[in-house]
Amino acid sequence: MTIALLMFLFPLAYSPGPGNMIFAANGARFGVAATLPATLGYHLATWGVTFAIGLGLGGIIAAAPGLGRAMQIAGAVYVFWLALRMAGAGAAAGAQARVLGARGGALLLLLNPKAHVIIALMFSQFLVRPDPVVVAWISTVFTLNNLVAFTLWTLAGDMLARQFRDEAAARRLNRLFAALLAGVALWMLVA
Repeated sequence: MTIALLMFLFPLAYSPGPGNMIFAANGARFGVAATLPATLGYHLATWGVTFAIGLGLGGIIAAAPGLGRAMQIAGAVYVFWLALRMAGAGAAAGAQARVLGARGGALLLLLNPKAHVIIALMFSQFLVRPDPVVVAWISTVFTLNNLVAFTLWTLAGDMLARQFRDEAAARRLNRLFAALLAGVALWMLVA
């Protein structure tokens, strides 16, 4: 089951998406080490939400479609706000701006209903009955897989930023990441 689960999750976790883009942008802006608290917050929230959905919380969200749409809008607004913060940043942004901390990382997951849909879809494929041990195992595999993907995206953002240390180049890179994040926010609203 674990191999099939990883094959199912691989394209979802490693392809560009809201979380990956935000962590790549934060890796570029602040570096890998400074992004670790956000990574920890995101993935602790991931495990908790995944476990809760696996045990049945997904049914509550599905029964209240307005709740899902409200989360979708709040998540898109949050990502757009991050894009605006990044748009005006220059090379010295790491010293002046606040890095996305553990709470921000957790919020990113909590306000991303697309992640909740993926989690529910995953359980519909790999969970025969709501056994807490199996739910915990699937939640752990899902979370660790995402952790590896986000770490790779963070490293890629950090390595890219090393090429853009002067002020003008850093502004261009930050504007590029801001535009990508704004696109992600729009995608979150319409997809």
